[in-house]
Amino acid sequence: MATRKNTRSPAPHVSDSHDLIRVHGARVNNLRDVSVEIPKRRLTVFTGVSGSGKSSLVFSTIAAESQRMINETYSTFVQGFMPTLARPDVDVLDGLTTAITVDQQRMGADPRSTVGTATDANAMLRILFSRLGKPHIGPPSAYSFNTASVRASGGITVERGADRTRTVKATFNRTGGMCTRCEGRGSVSDIDLTQLYDDSKSLAEGAFTIPGWKSDSQWTVQVYAQSGFVDPDKPIRKYTKKELQAFLYGEPVKVKVNGVNLTYEGLIPKIQKSFLSKDKEAMQPHIRAFVERAVTFTTCPECEGTRLSEGARSSRIERLSIADACAMEIRNLAEWVRGLDEPSVAPLLAALQRTLDSFTEIGLGYLSLDRPAGTLSGGEAQRVKMIRHLGSSLTDVTYVFDEPTIGLHPHDIQRMNDLLLRLRDKGNTVLVVEHKPETIVIADHVVDLGPGAGSAGGTVCFEGTVDGLRAGDTVTGRHFDDRAAVKESVRRPTGALEIRGASAHNLRDVDVDIPLGVLTVVTGVAGSGKSSLVHGSIPSGENVVSVDQSPIKGSRRSNPATYTGLLDPIRKAFAKANGVKPALFSANSEGACPACNGAGVIYTDLGMMAGVSTTCEDCEGKRFDASVLEYHLAGRDISEVLGMSVAEAGEFFGAGEAATPAAHRVLGRLADVGLGYLSLGQPLTTLSGGERQRLKLATHMAEKGGVYVLDEPTAGLHLADVQQLLGLLDRLVDSGKSVIVVEHHQAVMAHADWIIDLGPGAGHDGGRIVFQGTPADLVADRSTLTGEHLAAYVGP
Repeated sequence: MATRKNTRSPAPHVSDSHDLIRVHGARVNNLRDVSVEIPKRRLTVFTGVSGSGKSSLVFSTIAAESQRMINETYSTFVQGFMPTLARPDVDVLDGLTTAITVDQQRMGADPRSTVGTATDANAMLRILFSRLGKPHIGPPSAYSFNTASVRASGGITVERGADRTRTVKATFNRTGGMCTRCEGRGSVSDIDLTQLYDDSKSLAEGAFTIPGWKSDSQWTVQVYAQSGFVDPDKPIRKYTKKELQAFLYGEPVKVKVNGVNLTYEGLIPKIQKSFLSKDKEAMQPHIRAFVERAVTFTTCPECEGTRLSEGARSSRIERLSIADACAMEIRNLAEWVRGLDEPSVAPLLAALQRTLDSFTEIGLGYLSLDRPAGTLSGGEAQRVKMIRHLGSSLTDVTYVFDEPTIGLHPHDIQRMNDLLLRLRDKGNTVLVVEHKPETIVIADHVVDLGPGAGSAGGTVCFEGTVDGLRAGDTVTGRHFDDRAAVKESVRRPTGALEIRGASAHNLRDVDVDIPLGVLTVVTGVAGSGKSSLVHGSIPSGENVVSVDQSPIKGSRRSNPATYTGLLDPIRKAFAKANGVKPALFSANSEGACPACNGAGVIYTDLGMMAGVSTTCEDCEGKRFDASVLEYHLAGRDISEVLGMSVAEAGEFFGAGEAATPAAHRVLGRLADVGLGYLSLGQPLTTLSGGERQRLKLATHMAEKGGVYVLDEPTAGLHLADVQQLLGLLDRLVDSGKSVIVVEHHQAVMAHADWIIDLGPGAGHDGGRIVFQGTPADLVADRSTLTGEHLAAYVGP
């Protein structure tokens, strides 16, 4: 008898029920008991105005807890070498998988870090040349500009047993590829002596032009004048060879000046210790300007900027050295590697080919492997980090992206969308914090936070599909289909900034007149040469204020009040009202709580376990000593003032007993750039990328500049905030400023008075002006990629 088959579908396995990431009661930063359920193996986009809590939920809660739990799986010995992570303030986090964070943090600015070293491409190239390069010069280290050649010989003690210790002669030899002149940096620094002194004058006549060195009574100057090594009354240009050597390079030696023992040291080492060994960003503006004038960086004459030794440059594969390979555009290098046919290294060639093709696929084929990592924009750095994940065999992991479309032309966004969908289709959970509608629209699930920013945000306004978001009455939903109209009338320029023969990076002897007195937008696909033209060719001077995307320097003690200089007039106002010293009202100085040293929290190192931070019990997180909090200004103590939002503080310092015009002006600029919700004492480390960019813009607005150069000011801005930014740009222009903006956002392009479009492509396919004119002309022309996308954006 035939057996009967069971045609019923099997019951769902219990493990298949864990298909959600559940978050309940999240209270990190401004989140207010947020509870969400995020589907696994789907693409979820988190939206909301800047400061609404998106990063707090995705990065500081979900990704942070995943990383902390992974760290706890290692032995306590290994955990001792890992960063300590505190548990996020959340009631329940369930269903987490391994989280891989791909953020916009810029890559290290170490001069020895390049695109090739930041990925595995350089390592594979070095192995390739060590196998196939002719002549053969050594192992892979012989082709590394980070490895110096080392040779040593001598006696070593060998212990083989209690009575068999003996000394033998040994020789050690390691061949490295580092250029000995520049030590693998590609450039050498030199000090311009003409910026240090006027050699037509003597020391007695005040020859020094170094800031703070002009006074004859200054001890530093007196050491040189009375050292006995030089004649203080003789012009420096008439010094003998011996005097000049002692003056510039003299070794440290004790001398007696006016009966006081002091140390005499040559001028060059003195300058290096006094100025060059310090962080340039922490210097006063006039000192920083002096250092930038006095120190010049020139291409290393020995390696011609390749960073490599002569031996490494002499070894070639098919007439190409490793320096030549690294200098090629990656898409061209990929073609060269594809043409190599050598069975002995076939697996290596295949792996290298995949890595290089990934660069091209992700839209970075215009880069070269020798490009310094510190020069990459935030968007480029994020995409470089994606390279290692594209070919990964891992599945069922959570990828977390922070605005992956930043720095991308509308033409390139579809390519990024395809990559996100590819990661999802491999069975991964993809979480994306994003503002661009072009990327939000591909989401399987949307979480919209808000309704406002800061204390007005931190709640979930919408969860569901994109269509539901469009129909919903949230800020994001209402602005989702916003479109800007092209200006009917444009401003007339008052002059022009001439650029002639610009050839930085991929620019091809570009000649262009940038109109002044108007809003000029420079656009083009990523890698077309926009930043090279604007930042590399516009002459910097007192009349130009440049706000780029470089990260803000600051620790967890820094906050908007300290960064903008707002705290100085506030401290003085408190000091004047109470008749005490201003230093008392600084949490980094005399007013600091003695228990936490003004940090507001106690950081406890638990040795092998993860360290924890707890609110200081003495000051209850207020950061100040109790005696300082007894002093008031208009009924508020200093901790209460630092707890105010920018908008609240603007009213507080605008009128009445606390009226402080200097503080009110700074607060007005912060409100102008859309940061009215920020707390004055909020640590800079908790600000999003867009908030930091606008904080820098507010700070630079105080500078007396006629030309403002902005690099993608819409980075991190919500759709609803772009209109406020356009209003700010209009106010700057109407006040007599010239504003030049490097931007991809179509709303900013449509609002411009003049557009300069670079292209037509990226890398060596770009570097040319393909259009100049008004936005209306660009839309009508439609001859460039930018014109096509702008025409589609503004509609018929």
